[in-house]
Amino acid sequence: QLHLVESGGGLVQPGGSLRLSCADSKATSLSFYTVKWYRQSPGEQRELVAGSGRGGSTDYAHFARDRFTISRDPAKKTVYLQMDNLTPEDTATYSCHAFLGGFTYWGQGTQVPVSP
Repeated sequence: QLHLVESGGGLVQPGGSLRLSCADSKATSLSFYTVKWYRQSPGEQRELVAGSGRGGSTDYAHFARDRFTISRDPAKKTVYLQMDNLTPEDTATYSCHAFLGGFTYWGQGTQVPVSP
C-alpha cells in the first residue's frame, strides 16, 4: 500500500517556477506505477495536468504542454512536476495519483498559489 506525499508547493509570483515532488512515505518505488498529477482550483473540478507511464511515456493537458514537465527519478523513488512560467490561472491544489492494476492511491495535495 502506498502513502503518497507531495511537496514543493508554495506561493510563487507570475512567471515563476516550482518543482513539485511525489513520493511514497515508506520509500516504496513508484517505478511499476502509472503516476499522474492532477490539480483542483477552488470551485472547479479536478483536472489532469500530466501523466507518466511505467514505460516512460508522458502525456500533458493542453495548458501544461510547453510549460510543465513530468519526470521520474528512480534512485530517489520520486516523480516530479516541473512547472515554469506560472500564471494566476495555475493556482490550485496539486495532487499526485498512482495506480497499478486495481490499486489506486492519492496524496493529500500541495497548494500552489500564484500571485504577485
